[in-house]
Amino acid sequence: MVVVAFDNGGSTIKAGIVGHRTADDPRIVVNAVIRSKGDKATYVGHELDKCKDYSSLNYRLPVEKGYVVDWDAQKVIWDGVLSDEVLNVNPTESTLLMTEPYFNLPKIQQVYDQFIFEEYEFHAHFRSPPASLIPHGSLFGLPPPECMIIVDSGFSFTHIVPVMEGKVVWSAVKRLDVGGKLLTNQLKELVSFRQWNMMEETFIMNHVKETCCFVSQDFKKDIETCRENIKTNSIVQEYVLPDLTKSKAGRIRQPDDITLDTDQVLTMGNERFAVPEIIFRPDGIGLEQCGLAQAISTSISLLPHDLQGMFWANIGLIGGNTKFTGFRDRLLSELQSLAPFGCDVVLYQSSDPTLDAYHSAIALASLPVFTSSMAVTRAEYLEYGSVAMRRKCPDWQPAPPPLREREPTTRDRDRTVSGKESGSGRDRTTSGKDKKQDGMSLKRQESKGKGKAKAEQVEAAAEPSQSQRRTRVRAVNPVGASSSGKRG
Repeated sequence: MVVVAFDNGGSTIKAGIVGHRTADDPRIVVNAVIRSKGDKATYVGHELDKCKDYSSLNYRLPVEKGYVVDWDAQKVIWDGVLSDEVLNVNPTESTLLMTEPYFNLPKIQQVYDQFIFEEYEFHAHFRSPPASLIPHGSLFGLPPPECMIIVDSGFSFTHIVPVMEGKVVWSAVKRLDVGGKLLTNQLKELVSFRQWNMMEETFIMNHVKETCCFVSQDFKKDIETCRENIKTNSIVQEYVLPDLTKSKAGRIRQPDDITLDTDQVLTMGNERFAVPEIIFRPDGIGLEQCGLAQAISTSISLLPHDLQGMFWANIGLIGGNTKFTGFRDRLLSELQSLAPFGCDVVLYQSSDPTLDAYHSAIALASLPVFTSSMAVTRAEYLEYGSVAMRRKCPDWQPAPPPLREREPTTRDRDRTVSGKESGSGRDRTTSGKDKKQDGMSLKRQESKGKGKAKAEQVEAAAEPSQSQRRTRVRAVNPVGASSSGKRG
């Protein structure tokens, strides 16, 4: 039985087979269907290497805001990954371990299960958010600590995920709406406003971001440096755009490079560090969110007080955005100023943070317990449906707090206000039973008052006048009745 591992990211898919270590492991596939205007061709995921013209590429992304929204495109990309051009596996004879986004919606989870078991007919399947897999990897060394913080800064979001004894503490997870896609779009806008129009050059500008950008240790000082002479300051770089004939990707011009008149050059000044600065200061572009360091501090403050020191000392960095030069040093400097006195702040980072989730998935899938008891078989799914997946796979929905600890809802507050206005003189924020009894008694009083007023109106309306009495008496006493019943 073959075990396949998928790290299904918003930008790329990292895929491989457990036990099959090769030079190109893992296989990294772009998670998009791409249309090239120059080639006038469409490339699906793994076929992008065949593209000859990387200018003005049109991306069809199956993942938006971190979640799969275009299942037709996603299936086509998965078909390519499983084909003989990439992994060459037979799903019916394979077990699949796949990462899923944090806070994945139940309806989307059901579609995942339908594709895996009904479309591809995998023998068994297991899905998990990336942070739940990290304790099985080597990011923190072996054995892993019992308490850790995972900073996952990827394509769509940046998540701060506490993990305690191998389980995610969902009540303390924090998310920043800053990811690699937002940074690339911001860089495109800056460069297009100041130099060349690069709004449609997503592929090229993403490469510019990855090769030129860095995290500043002193933002104000670097801004002043960029205002100096371009030829003498140490920050400004020149990025030579690809000519699309001899080279597919651009390059940074070195001092000893030969300068050609046909070269198209982007002069990268404060753009190099202004774009990654958004991770630490989202309010700089209008996002009403705190920076990364403050979000980590807030997340740790929600954890048990006696364990917070362990979380400060075990912070792991994964995701593509953590690869920026200076990212680790800047984050460490800010966290040390926020940590309580006496707490050691230690950051862990591997040589390639984009592959940590994949390598951790491979490590988990290599354990005998994974195939024997963790993965859900197709027979179990056909019998119980997605309920079988929810029983074994980590679920993000936290358990509701006990009733006595639950904060009062809006309805409770409204009842409290109405109770005080009624002049009952007692506190109506006691128990749910007292609230119900007080509400019922108040309704009975209101209905009793209304009934009394209505009865008085009916009694007044029912009291006949003198003339009405005569008319009624005549109507009641028929002709020939005794004269004692007549009036007038």
